[in-house]
Amino acid sequence: MEVLRNMQLFVEVARASSFRRASDVLGLPVSTVSRRIAELERDVGLKLLTRTTRRVELTEGGRNYFENCKRIVQEAELARLELANLQANPSGVIRASLPVDFSVMYLSPLLAEFASLYPDICFDLDLTPTQVSMVTDAVDIAIRMGAPRDPNVISRRLARLSAGLYASPAYLSRRGLPRQPQDLLKHECLRMRDAPWLLGGAKGRAQTVAAKGRFVANNVGLLRSMAVAGGGIMMIADQMVQADCAEQRLVRVLPGWSPPDIEVHAMTSTRLLPAKVRLFVEFLVAKMAGVEPGARRT
Repeated sequence: MEVLRNMQLFVEVARASSFRRASDVLGLPVSTVSRRIAELERDVGLKLLTRTTRRVELTEGGRNYFENCKRIVQEAELARLELANLQANPSGVIRASLPVDFSVMYLSPLLAEFASLYPDICFDLDLTPTQVSMVTDAVDIAIRMGAPRDPNVISRRLARLSAGLYASPAYLSRRGLPRQPQDLLKHECLRMRDAPWLLGGAKGRAQTVAAKGRFVANNVGLLRSMAVAGGGIMMIADQMVQADCAEQRLVRVLPGWSPPDIEVHAMTSTRLLPAKVRLFVEFLVAKMAGVEPGARRT
């Protein structure tokens, strides 16, 4: 970059045929202009300018170098202007990896709103609960439930969801109502893969339950449907079962005990994001700022 800046300075001096006039255009002291031209001459190993009492003239090698430098400087300025235009008018494809049920419930309307604001941005969406590599997979951004596992990714928290245990009235009528966390060992627990059941109670009490059951899955929507059908007790974000609770398809189990809040994060491989991705992340942060733990339903 320093060589490119010195090339730009050299072009201005050659055009003005004067160090002083070039310094006025560039807003630099004459001594700085002279020093940087000397640096450039040392870098290329060639005298580029001859100085007389009245003007500065190009040497024969300097004339050839000036034509090349002028072209390089013009192309660099064109690239800068194109980048500035891209920043102001973002376009292209955002490749995103998203969690299935959270995307259906929360992200789908936000995606539609963002698309209406930026009609030149397209999306290639991969809905999966599987963790992706931000380095080796062709992904610009990944949104995941829970804290990032990879310490090398850049993470922004989008939302924080309260969670609880839920079951259908039919299941509880058939199997009985748990009164304390260890009672869950006698129940059919519908579990997400790699998600231990840690419950916190009043006065900072906490218990880890070795929940058991015949069904383990990587899709919370499937487990929710099974819970509604009377298949067992599941752990899920409160916001994702509000409608089921309102219609009495599900009820809260062990309301005095709560799992940890579920954080939702947007992950990228770098902080230096293309405009399209940066705008998308900032849009989600702003829109989802209110998705925080609220009043719990029992």
